[in-house]
Amino acid sequence: MTIWVPSLDEISGPRYRAIANAIGAAITDGVLTPGERLPPQRRLADALGVTVGTVTRGYAEAEHNGWVVARVGSGTFVKQPAVPTSFDMGLTPDDNPGMINLGLSLPPPHPLRQQALSDALSAVSRSPTALARGVSYLDARGNKEHRQQLAEWLEGLGMPLAADELLITQGGQHGISLVLGTLLRPGELMAADALTYPGAISAAQQAHLKMVGIAFDEEGMRMDALEAQCARQPPRLIYVTPDQNNPTGTCLSETRRQQLVALARRYDIWLLEDGVQYLPDAQRGTPVYQLAPERTLFVFSTAKVLAGGLRIGILRAPTPLLEQLAAGLRAQSWMVPPLMVDVACHWITQSAAHTLLEWQTEELAMRQQLAASILSGYTLGRRAHGSNVWLTLPEGSRAVALCERLLNRGVKVSSAEPFCVGSAPAPQAIRICIGAAVDRQVLTKALMMIKECLVQPPLAPITV
Repeated sequence: MTIWVPSLDEISGPRYRAIANAIGAAITDGVLTPGERLPPQRRLADALGVTVGTVTRGYAEAEHNGWVVARVGSGTFVKQPAVPTSFDMGLTPDDNPGMINLGLSLPPPHPLRQQALSDALSAVSRSPTALARGVSYLDARGNKEHRQQLAEWLEGLGMPLAADELLITQGGQHGISLVLGTLLRPGELMAADALTYPGAISAAQQAHLKMVGIAFDEEGMRMDALEAQCARQPPRLIYVTPDQNNPTGTCLSETRRQQLVALARRYDIWLLEDGVQYLPDAQRGTPVYQLAPERTLFVFSTAKVLAGGLRIGILRAPTPLLEQLAAGLRAQSWMVPPLMVDVACHWITQSAAHTLLEWQTEELAMRQQLAASILSGYTLGRRAHGSNVWLTLPEGSRAVALCERLLNRGVKVSSAEPFCVGSAPAPQAIRICIGAAVDRQVLTKALMMIKECLVQPPLAPITV
């Protein structure tokens, strides 16, 4: 059996970097093709007359450059080209005003959001205390008064937390990145559901972590699969969205929450619980941070209940980690801008915040019923008051083709690729963000287009 062996004679610099550059050149020249496995490190080391450590560093450098990807237990592979999808974190409404964008998970639009923001800005502009904070440097964890206000608000939402265990962040995404960058070292392993929030995947990539996807079913992450992974190689951290998986809507059962905590304690694993996808208290299970407070970090934000543009989040952490996380936040941005926190804190203390959330809860319930009615007969993953619907396509259909067809008709949704962890093939499914439509009439129009496109051939793979 022959293996790819590069010639390093004409490549200057350290041997490990020469190996990485040779990999990049071979990919550019088509010698190494997408999905192809690189030679085992020991075999290539013998062929080149270098140490295994040199090859290991070369492969790591190539992965850092984005040319290859290491898969735990399988080897290192040439990266597949990105699959075109309609997933886009930007709304870009000015580019196509007629587009119905159901690709981004947002709270339903309501004029009260802008009015509440306007009122909060006016109040802050008249507050000498807020203005003084706005021109000062504050504790990286956030002002104590702010943390107390946020803690009281969260308790009212059914998430009891103490102000002394909180840090204020620039949104939930910032909280995730802060935890990964502070607690994990490059190359360490992080586990998550096999389909999970793309922001967590991106944060793991930015932190140069290895990531493994754990199989799940209708009760959430499968604990037998997680235990098997722990027996092979325990992850340093497990990222979970226990109440509403993004994108599938799956809820982690109470039994599995207990099993998750038991495994985390047995193998000394950190747990990162993401509660940003808001659900009413009655639809949530026991918070993981209550089951295992000593090893669970919890992120929440104002994005799904007030406004995404506020970029204010809350990170709950065990007390021994607080200063370490604060140091990480200081290194990134010194602190969260206190003026933005004052705006959010004023908003949550006003009756408009409660009124808006009550309306949103009922509105999402109506939109979920609408989606279930129009798409009846198809397999849907959803929560009664959730923001998303996960539509599994009929056998033989292709999600990317459906996304393209819908985009051509002015409807934007996301296929499964952005949510995939690891190397498993993406399921043929799409995520529909029902909260993003401007109203139910527009959502109905979009859902009817989705239904029409589902029955229009061809959606099957094109064979050559």
